[in-house]
Formats: sequence, C-alpha cells, structure tokens
Amino acid sequence: MLYISRWKTLFIWLVVALGVLVALPNAFTDEELETFPSWFPTQKITLGLDLQGGSHIMLKLERQDIVKERLETIVGDVRSQLRDAGIRYTGLSGVGQQIQVRITDADKIPAAIEALRSLTDPVSVGGLTGGTVNEVAVEQAEDGLLRLSLTDEGIDYRVSSALTQSMEVVRRRVDELGTTEPLIQRQGDDRIIVQVPGLTDPQRLKALLNQTAKLSFHMVDTSMPATEAINNRPPAQSEVLYSTDDPVVPYLIERRALISGENLVDAQASFDQRTNEPVVSFRFDSRGAQRFAQATQENVGRPFAIVLDQQVISAPVIREPILGGSGQISGNFSVEGANDLAVLLRAGALPATLTVVEERTVGPGLGQDSINAGVTASIIGGVAVIFFMIAFYGTFGIMANIALAANIAMILAALSLIGSTLTLPGIAGIVLTMGMAVDSNVLIYERIREEARNGRPLIQAIDVGFKKAFATIVDANLTTLIAAVVLFFLGSGPVRGFAVTLSIGIVTTVFTAFTLTFWLMAFWYRWKRPKHMPKSVRTGFFDNRNIRFMAARKFNFGLAMVISVASLVGFATVGMNLGIDFKGGSIIEVQARDGAADLSDIRERLSQLNLGEVQAQGFGDDTSALIRLQAQDGGENAEQSALTKVRGELEAEYDFRRVEVVGPSVSSDLTYSATIGVAAALFGILIYIWFRFEWQFALGAIIATLHDVVFTIGLFVVTGIEFNLTSIAAILTIIGYSLNDTVVVYDRMRENLRRYKKMPLEVLIDESINQTLSRTVLTAGSTILALGALYLFGGEVIASFTFAMLAGVLIGTFSSIYIAGPILIAFKLRPENFQRDETEGEKVPAKAGA
Repeated sequence: MLYISRWKTLFIWLVVALGVLVALPNAFTDEELETFPSWFPTQKITLGLDLQGGSHIMLKLERQDIVKERLETIVGDVRSQLRDAGIRYTGLSGVGQQIQVRITDADKIPAAIEALRSLTDPVSVGGLTGGTVNEVAVEQAEDGLLRLSLTDEGIDYRVSSALTQSMEVVRRRVDELGTTEPLIQRQGDDRIIVQVPGLTDPQRLKALLNQTAKLSFHMVDTSMPATEAINNRPPAQSEVLYSTDDPVVPYLIERRALISGENLVDAQASFDQRTNEPVVSFRFDSRGAQRFAQATQENVGRPFAIVLDQQVISAPVIREPILGGSGQISGNFSVEGANDLAVLLRAGALPATLTVVEERTVGPGLGQDSINAGVTASIIGGVAVIFFMIAFYGTFGIMANIALAANIAMILAALSLIGSTLTLPGIAGIVLTMGMAVDSNVLIYERIREEARNGRPLIQAIDVGFKKAFATIVDANLTTLIAAVVLFFLGSGPVRGFAVTLSIGIVTTVFTAFTLTFWLMAFWYRWKRPKHMPKSVRTGFFDNRNIRFMAARKFNFGLAMVISVASLVGFATVGMNLGIDFKGGSIIEVQARDGAADLSDIRERLSQLNLGEVQAQGFGDDTSALIRLQAQDGGENAEQSALTKVRGELEAEYDFRRVEVVGPSVSSDLTYSATIGVAAALFGILIYIWFRFEWQFALGAIIATLHDVVFTIGLFVVTGIEFNLTSIAAILTIIGYSLNDTVVVYDRMRENLRRYKKMPLEVLIDESINQTLSRTVLTAGSTILALGALYLFGGEVIASFTFAMLAGVLIGTFSSIYIAGPILIAFKLRPENFQRDETEGEKVPAKAGA
C-alpha cells in the first residue's frame, strides 16, 4: 500500500526532468543558447503570427482560369488536327466546358473522330497509385456535329496539378524575399496557405503572390493605329493591350508570341549604364536565345512588345538583331519594382491566377504586446491558483502546485518537441489547463478526505481515494479531449493551436495526477507517518450540508427552459454580432503615430471611399482604433481593393497593427465547419457517455450540454459581443468543461445507485451532489481565477473568448445540478436496476434479464 518501486520512481522523475530540460530553452534567447553546451537542447516553441507578427495569407486557385485555358488549348488542338488530316469543318467554337465543330462532309465523320482520338485518350495521372483519367469526351450529334466536353474529373486533375505547380512557384517567390522559415502548405483541393513570420510589408508579399507573371514577347501590329483598332474591330490575329503607365497607352499587339518566359534561365535587377535607371536584365536558354535572335533578325526596325500578365511593360524598336540570348527590360521601374519583377521572372509563372481569400496580418509591435499580455495573465493566473490551493489544502496544496508546475513544463516540452506553433489562444489553453488541472487533485483529495471521514486509516484512505478517483478523472477528461480533438480537425489557425495545447494539457494532467502527485503523497506519508488528515485541509465546511437541490428542480428547470427559449428566439430574430469569420469583411487595428486616434475623422474619411458600412471604435488605449468594413460586393478581389483604399487614406497618420480580411468563400466554409464541429463534438461525447453509463445519463448529459450552448448563444445575442472563430473554441471548451462537471456528479450518482437500491431517486441525487459539492465549488473557483486573470490582463484580442468561458463555467456548474439531475428523474432512472457484484466487492449495473 503506497509502495512505489525504484524503477517507477526513476521513471516519474526522469519524465519530469526531461520535460523541464526540453522546456528550458524557451526561457533563453537564441544568442544565449549558442553559448550553452552542445548537448543542451535548443529546440524552442514556434511563436504564432499573433505573437511575433507576420502575415497569414490564404490563396485560392481560380478553377475557371484552368477551364478557360484548357478550352482554348483543346479548340486549338481540334483546329490543327482536323487540318492535318485534311478534313474540312465549320463552326468551331468553345463555351463553358464544351467545344463543338461541324464536319462539312458527313462521310468524313469517322475519320474526324479518329483524328481527334489523341484528345479523348486516357491520360496517366502518375503518382504512387498510378491510374488514368479521361479529360475529353466526344459525342456525335446530328448533321455532322461533334461535341467535345471537358470532363469534371479531367478538370479536377488539371486543378490538382496546377495547385502543386503553384505551390512550388509560390515557395520560390517567398524564398526570394529572404524571409525566415515561411510556411507554405496545401489546404483542400484549390487553396494554398502562406505564413511568413516577422514580415513587415505584407502588401509587397501579396503583390508578388497575386501576379501570374506570364511573360511573353510579341510584335506590335503597325497595320493600323491602336485607337482605330479600339473604335473598330482589330485584325483577327491581333488584340489591343494597355501599358502599365499612368495614363495607360494602348498598343495593337499580334496574338502570336515570338517567345515566352518559359525559356528564361535568369533575371536580375540592375541599372542601365547610360541612364542609370533601374532595369531588369534577362537571359534565355539556348533554344530561347535562338528563337529570340531569329525574331529580331527578321524584324529590324519594327517595335516589339514585352508583355507581362496581359500588360505592356515596354515596346522598344528593334535597332539591330539581338544575338547573345540576353537583354534588358526597362519601364520606369523603381528599385523595389525592378527587384520584384526579377523575383517573379526567376520564380516562373503561375499556371492560373491565385486570389487572396483570407489575410491575417499582425505587426511586430502588437505581437510583442500580445506576448507581454499573455505572460502577465499566465503569471497572475498561476499565482492565484497556487495561493488558492494552499489556502484550502495546505500541505496537499503544495503537492498539487508541484504537480501543476511539472504539468506546465511538460506541456511546453511537448509543444517544443512536436514543433507546434503557440498562439494567443494557445496561451489561453495553457491558462485554462492550469485551472482545470487543479480539478484532478481536488477530486483525489476530496476522495481521500471522505474515506478518512468514513473511518478508514489514513494510509488506506489515500490508496482507496486514488483508485476511486481514477475512473472519474479519466471519464471527465476524456469528454474534454473529444471536444479538443474535434476542434483540431475542424478548426483552423489559432483555434487549432488552442486545441493542441488543451489536448496536451489533458494528457499531462492525468499523468501528473496519478504518478507525480501519488509519489509526493507516498513520500509525505512515509516521512511524516501521520495518523489523521492534516489540519491544513480546510474544506470540511462543505460536509453535511444536505442541501435539497431537487426540491427546487421544477422552478430552476422551468427558468432554464424559459431562458433557453428566449435565447433561441433572440438568435432567430435579433441574431448575433457575427464577426468577419462568418460573414466576410475586414477588421483593421490602427494606432495613431502622434496623439489620440480621431474616430470621427476616421469614419468621415473612410465613408467617402464607397466601402459600404464602416465602423470605427476605440480599442485598448486612446491611441488605437478598430475599423470594421462590411463584406464587399464583387467577390474576393473586392475585399483586397477595399483594404488598399483604407491603407492609402490612413497610412500617413496611422500604423497598421493588425489586419484581418476574410472573403465570402472562406466565411461560408468557416460557418459550415463550425456547425459540423459542434455537432460532431456532441455526437462523439454522447456515444462515449452512453457507452460508460446508462442511456438516461447520456441523454441528461447531452440535454445539459445543449442548454449550456444555447445559453452561451443567448449571451452573445444579449451582450452584442462579436461572435468569431475563437467563440467556437469557447463553446466547444464550455462543452468539455460542462461535461467534465456533469460526469463527476453522474459518477457519484452511479456509485450511490449501486449502494442504496431502496433510496428515493430525488434523495439519492441530492446526496450525490452534496458529496461532490466541495469539488464543484473548488474546481469552479480555481478555473474562474485562471480565466479571470486572462480576461483582465490577456488583452482585447481574446477578451470575448475569455468572457464566454467565464460565463460558461458558471452555467456549466448550474446545469450539472439543475439540468442533468432532473433529467434522470424525468426519464425514471430506477435504482433497482443496479446491484452489488459480491465476487468483486463492487456494485455494478444489473445485466438485462438478470
């Protein structure tokens, strides 16, 4: 009893020591770590963009660009292959995903189909699994009409290939900027996430990523003036393009490209030796050099155009043949503009347009403020929890605090080892874990105290207390873990960081509670040899309260139902103050460079930009302001255009500390994933509780949890607090916390049902709630202390998140008593269904038919 082998002791302290050692580098700067011995770990937690500053940009590959390009390619292939086969045709055209052509001679239709067979043959998709895909399907209609359709699976294949190619191009462009440790990853079927820590100029990054950078060289058509071609129809083989000048200059350009940017092998920014203006020097490969030499030899004296993404950069006259395979592009560039063009040309062209559909940019100053706020909140919350535990448990509280310190060190070590990114919500997860980790120790201590009060010797009370608390702690923490796992798979960005931190915290909490705390308790007992519970344990005032909770169940249950209905009515009529995550739009946090932020001036200036509804409000101190722009009409690019207008209007007087832009496609996806996330979490928890308890318990837990969700939604409706992506994290965490509380109470009810088969259910429920009252109050108190510190000192960015969490702790405690309990009575849970298993000395549910 209370015996721990040397190997187990060694293992426990080795894990704790390794956790501290691996977490320790986070307390030092990179320069300090370089002076440490080579064996000392150097891996640190990666700070998220909201803590160190930088840009998060989500790019969407325009599927329609792929479809359009494939359509034009197939039309060209049909034309050339029918001509090569000597088959006459008419009416060749392509619209949407369909091309049609009419064969003039009906007898030639089989030959035409055979000539087009190469277009309809399956294409190998490559990869490990191999396989083929049909990109084009051909169908014969009446009067010699052939219809060729681009298949959806073929387009999906082309989109997937284009996305892979685009990622490589994006990676090369970002690397050329010289940024440190950029993250570029694929998301879904048509999106790329680009995260660049520490970036101070997100506008330049977006400009580089937005450009397709398709470079080509064309002859200028001199058969008619460009203005005449604009007013009348230009020649069939030519088109009108415009220059990048201001005002723009039109050019009549031959459609056929002399040479394309695919033949470029290098491009560098330099200065023209004659004018000292910034230019871009380029060099072709051997094939490109040959074609360029031939084209310039044949067209001496004629102007040719250098075209980038359908805009004319310059149109010089060919004075003499260019035979060396190199040249330079001039076009009134700035030094930075020449550098950026060189970056684009070296990185290569994108196969399709990439549209910015989400942007989240944090300035380095705000990132440091967030770190300071998070650290301050963590320290204050930690100190509050430490004193709270010592005040109520004395010696036992010191043990709990040692376990809590080891717990936090192990969380930091795990985050360092897996290379996880710590975000501001992640810090919130650590602070929340501090509050909830106390719950395991409180459960153990209260079990020990109860067993000792029932007459067991202290050594036996400690042993039995740990064993009886184990199942309850596992059940309670697993329900929270289910919510965290769902949050990770269905969440994104900072919400995922919160889920990772919370999940790791749950695992380390269970580990420290049943290894380190048990070892400390055993060591203390062998050292002191006490006969009774320490007098420093001051939770006895909860004993023998015998509060009749169920006597007021009808009133409280009815009141809860009225509030729930009112919350749903308010949600359906008034609605919540949805953030940009769910309705699209922009949030911009600015700070005045001199003096206070003038909110009325900001509103007046931005209202003249034709951006729809514009809100400006104070944020934090009087130098800062938060600007909200409604979702813009005109698709994804309209959001970026609106942001550009705001920057142009305000950046002379204000620093842009934080920018969040969410386009309509992302906001709809987030709304869908948030709804699915809450539903999936509830379903997973329902299955688990149904498996572990009777069906009435599972139903009661879900109804109590739904009550908490509805109440929280009502709170957002009444207060008008912005409901954003972190609010979903708050709701899912409230679900986990509420179920944690409910499961603890249910576990005691189940134990008493096995013990007291003749006791009326109302009395048994009251007895169970009273027996766990000390744990309920102390856990809620410690969690409120931790969250309160986060709310008061954690900064404005997560204020709504922590406010919802604080309300959730209170309502979760209420529902575990006044919702979960009455449900069991309403569905007639019968104590006689439980009987004692005499062979095991334990009370277990009776089997059906027994």
